[in-house]
Parts: sequence; structure tokens; C-alpha cells
Amino acid sequence: MRAASSEACGCFPTGRHYPGIAHLLRAVAQGLVEELGAEAAWIDLPIALIDVETTGRDASVDRVVEVGIAIARRGVVVERRNWLVNPGRPIPKEASDVHKIMDDDVRDAPAFETVARDVAAALAGCIPAAYNAPFDRAFLRGEIARAGLSGEGLPPALGRDIEWLDPLVWARELQQNERSRALGDVAARLGIALENAHRASDDAEAALLVLLTLGKNQRVPQSYAAMVREQRRLALEQADERRLKWRMPGG
Repeated sequence: MRAASSEACGCFPTGRHYPGIAHLLRAVAQGLVEELGAEAAWIDLPIALIDVETTGRDASVDRVVEVGIAIARRGVVVERRNWLVNPGRPIPKEASDVHKIMDDDVRDAPAFETVARDVAAALAGCIPAAYNAPFDRAFLRGEIARAGLSGEGLPPALGRDIEWLDPLVWARELQQNERSRALGDVAARLGIALENAHRASDDAEAALLVLLTLGKNQRVPQSYAAMVREQRRLALEQADERRLKWRMPGG
């Protein structure tokens, strides 16, 4: 992992564009996949968007039942991968009600440790991404750790300090006037089909298309380093706004 110097795309923190001064602005981006070019257009780099379906919402105790990965190269989705996983425990009804995966569906599926290396290999050479990335990242890292993979056995994308691209951050920024930023609603507003919502590879592909589509907005930085830097700033700003809203009466 490295810190990379990058031009900041001519945007001040307000998000407004100021043409002709990008060469005056320098930014330091941390959390990059080192083998990929910091100054390259992120939309042209390999991106692996991960989605997990689980037995619950707590990554410390719940387990993954399905992993989906959609991969884009040069802005085009070129591959989809999907693994059903036996979580080693019954799937609660409230979880099955969401993703429709039942105990019988995973009874003969492999445990995560059996597919862990295949999942990790699918991320090699890619920028990791997920819709609401902290959720999927926590579950994937937990399963990878339980499978005994660490250090040299992991691709750079699974490094502890690597930043994941997150379409939800950009949906919150670019669709501020919309009430819902759920993946299905954001995708529908962008004309992206999502027929099997809450199934891993379907959600992964839809979220990746959302990222690529939102990425064409002029307010989204073009270089990989600038994209990571601005997303981190926006995510912190949005978290502060949510905390303030929750503290307000009726929030």
C-alpha cells in the first residue's frame, strides 16, 4: 500500500468544478491498490464489485450464505461469479425473507473455507468495491480470516488499508433530493435493471453498473487517486450529517 500524489480534478470540497486550475491542486490519496496506476482513470481500471448475502447483519457472529462478484474492465462488465455457501447454521427466517435463500438451498453447498481461495483469486488485480462497502467488507474479511487466509495469501484488494469504492456514497451525493438510496431505487432511476434483488451476483452487477454510470457525472473525479480521496471525504461528511440528524428531535 502507498500514498500516491494526484491532481484533484479541479474540484473544491464543495463539489463545484473550477476549470483550468487542476494543475494547481495536489492531493494525497491513501488506500490504493499499489499495482494500479494512481493517475489512471479509475473507470478504465479493473473493478471487482462484491456483494454478500448473510444470516444476519452482525459480521462478528453472522455468516455468509452467498457471494457474488461482478468485474468490469474499461468501464464494461465482463464477468460474473457466484458462490452459494453453507454457513454451518440455520438461516433465520428474517434473513431468508430478504434474499430467499433457504437451508435446503445451501445444504450441499461448500463451506466458505472451501471456496475462499477462489473468491480471493477473483479479486486479484482489481479495485474492490461494494454497495454500502463497510457491510460487505466486514463480512468478507471475517470469512477470509476464519478460512485461515492472510498476508501473502491475499490479493492486494483484501489488504486491511485498501479503500473500497462505494456507489452508495456517490448516490447519496448525486441523488441528494431522492428519499431512497436503496440499490434497487437508485438503479431504477438510472435505468439499470435489477430483476433478482438481494441475490449476490445480481446485486453485484447492478451496483457495478450504478458505480460506472454515476462515475460519468462531471462531479466525480476521474483519476483513481482523486476518486478515493474525494469518496473518503464525502463518506466522513455524510456520516457526520447522519449523526447530527439522529441527535435532532424527531430525527
